[in-house]
Amino acid sequence: MNVKSRHHLRADAIEVIEDALAEGLGIELAAETYEKVTFEDSDWEVVLVENEPVVFYVPDEESDGDDPFLTVRGANEHPPAKNVVTVDAGAISFVSDGADVMRPGIVEADASIAAGDLVVIAEENHGKVLAIGRARVEGADMLGDEGKVVDTIHHVGDDLYEFSG
Repeated sequence: MNVKSRHHLRADAIEVIEDALAEGLGIELAAETYEKVTFEDSDWEVVLVENEPVVFYVPDEESDGDDPFLTVRGANEHPPAKNVVTVDAGAISFVSDGADVMRPGIVEADASIAAGDLVVIAEENHGKVLAIGRARVEGADMLGDEGKVVDTIHHVGDDLYEFSG
């Protein structure tokens, strides 16, 4: 991905990011530098936190805006306390390749997840984050025998994951 622009964020934009991550994931993100990066060959918009791609903006169809959320690398660096969907070992290869998450692969889901929420998808053995997605159903309805419950947006190995500041 070729960088189109890179600039430091203003204090109000930083506050929006920090508040969204605290509310949505239960993490406190505090750093000295926040830089927004846009690309020539991609629609991704990334925020480098201390020169690391920790946050990205996810389009929100309901509000016609973009929601700041952790990247896969950011979620592994700053483990979220909520909005986590945990998958079993059998789902790891599929989720890592960008597949959407299906009910049979889920072993646990945060009950506070609402349909439409952004979620972190982690594997059960080590808690490593594999992907970021948008919930199709509430957390309490994610366990079961069939059906797609999370649409994957970003995953290990994709262009965003491979980008480094």
